[in-house]
Amino acid sequence: MPIAYEATLAWAQAQDAADPLRGFRDEFLIPPHEDRDSHYFCGNSLGLQPRAVRPALSAELDYWGELGVEGHFKGRLPWMDYHEFVRDDLAAVVGAQPHEVVAMNTLGVNLHLMMVSFYRPTPERHAILIEAGSFPTDRYAVESQVRFHGFDPATALIELESDQPNGTISMEAIERALAEHGSRIALVMLPGIQYRTGQAFDLAAITRLANRHGCMVGFDLAHAVGNLPLQLHDSGADFAIWCSYKYLNSGPGAVGGAFVHERHARTTLPRFAGWWGHDKTTRFQMGPQFVPTYGADGWQLSNPPILALTPLRVSLEIFRRAGMQRLRDKSLQLTGYLEWLVHSQLNDVLEVVTPGDPERRGAQLSIRVLGGREHGRSLFEYLMEHGIIGDWREPDVIRISPTPLYNRFADCVAFAEAVRGWASRS
Repeated sequence: MPIAYEATLAWAQAQDAADPLRGFRDEFLIPPHEDRDSHYFCGNSLGLQPRAVRPALSAELDYWGELGVEGHFKGRLPWMDYHEFVRDDLAAVVGAQPHEVVAMNTLGVNLHLMMVSFYRPTPERHAILIEAGSFPTDRYAVESQVRFHGFDPATALIELESDQPNGTISMEAIERALAEHGSRIALVMLPGIQYRTGQAFDLAAITRLANRHGCMVGFDLAHAVGNLPLQLHDSGADFAIWCSYKYLNSGPGAVGGAFVHERHARTTLPRFAGWWGHDKTTRFQMGPQFVPTYGADGWQLSNPPILALTPLRVSLEIFRRAGMQRLRDKSLQLTGYLEWLVHSQLNDVLEVVTPGDPERRGAQLSIRVLGGREHGRSLFEYLMEHGIIGDWREPDVIRISPTPLYNRFADCVAFAEAVRGWASRS
């Protein structure tokens, strides 16, 4: 039954008081604004710091100081196997088998490593399908891979243009692109959520369609991981990559992650090999021949960065207790309420770019200010000055993301009141 929204602080506070996940907010450090908490809507760019991160990092520093190199084998969580201590919780967040995921490197590095194995171009089939206006990490990576293999991006990059209002893309557009170009596409590389519009894509449907045309499939889940309840194993995608500093709250420049479907767990496809990807049972024999570890671990290059993995471990433990489906349920309510406030209270000022269908979006609403870029920048700066923290994306989008672990209905009311305050001055 649809919620009967009201645009009052009292109504919002009553919803917050009844929220079964309300206690998780207290586990995060909320940036202050003057004498109160700010209204932080920027988890799509940098998630907040869990309070438990500092003592967890301090513990690892203590082990380093007290144990030195023996910290690899002693202590509560020996460093030798530290990446395995995040594996189960990470697999649960992305809907994968534990051996299909690994926390390592950063998103851009992992994308290149995955493309070494899963972009295998031939003269007849060397194109890559991406979305027009893709995030620069993806655009630069795929273009450089195309050039590395001796092909011309002008013909080998097929950019999927928007066919819907506000820059979104329909499944029909993807079908048309594959029908026209599928025989020469080696890799379909699309986002889980498009960073500018906030549109969520159906990973399983895209994979099925691409597989019918003989294409490999990978996804950039930077804006989807920790945001949507993903089902990567069931999607059938060949690989996926993501960062952990957005909804996974693991800190600026945090360690990234990768998924490799289990059908490739013992693949003979080429890869860039590293010592830590070698079979762990014989790794320390230091043999000359690379024998990859089964599953996604086999794509590792180096030993795990303990101080970078610690915040991810802490955050994933919070996700385990909260549960992705409960977080999604709250996210639907929060983002639905924010959308309702924009449509019912602010439609003379703002326009929502993100799809209205809740199944085609996550927490993020991309919002355009009516009146052009100058108006948009003016509002964005006003919001920041008043403790409403979102982010700006050129040329004219403010991204506001009510994140269910720490945002409240009352934050959404504060956003609407601030917009009205700005509009009354303009």
